[in-house]
Amino acid sequence: MVILDTFYDSSTFTYFVLPFLIFLSRILDVTIGTIRIVMVSKGQKLWAPFLGFFEVFIWLVAISKIFQDLDNWACYFAYAGGFATGNYIGLIIEEKLAVGIVKIQIITRKEAASLISNLKGSGYGITHHNARGGSESVSIIYSIIKRTEIQKVERIVKETNPNAFYSIEDVKSVSRGVYHPKPVRRRMRKGK
Repeated sequence: MVILDTFYDSSTFTYFVLPFLIFLSRILDVTIGTIRIVMVSKGQKLWAPFLGFFEVFIWLVAISKIFQDLDNWACYFAYAGGFATGNYIGLIIEEKLAVGIVKIQIITRKEAASLISNLKGSGYGITHHNARGGSESVSIIYSIIKRTEIQKVERIVKETNPNAFYSIEDVKSVSRGVYHPKPVRRRMRKGK
């Protein structure tokens, strides 16, 4: 026990180990907080409070260690660095989780029939109409998709019409409709 007390009072612990632990705890609590905010915006009523509990618990532990040693500037830098790093890691994790659904809006000057056909053929529900963009006629295509499907839809758009403009927006909820690809089944004729 005497060895631990000596270690806790050493400059190695005060200026290296403690700031490193604060840095790691800030990364963890801010990452959890970033994911919690996404869950709140997506209406995930069970995940948000669960994550919030751990976020605040970890934050309290980190901030209490800083208040115990207010003259230690290394802890301040570790706290700020952990906050910045936690935001970055939280956004990367959120991107990988791809929770929820989005609306993709595609605007194309080129004839949209082949793009519409390719999207429908891949199982995506779409709505489209013709419009006027400046002095040109354009086609506007809308689809509600799972966030995990964004890259697949982008690939279809780029392969079919690389010059198409598209935007993607978060959607909190939908009442009904086709917003995920369904397996395309080919009907077989009898006797073949």
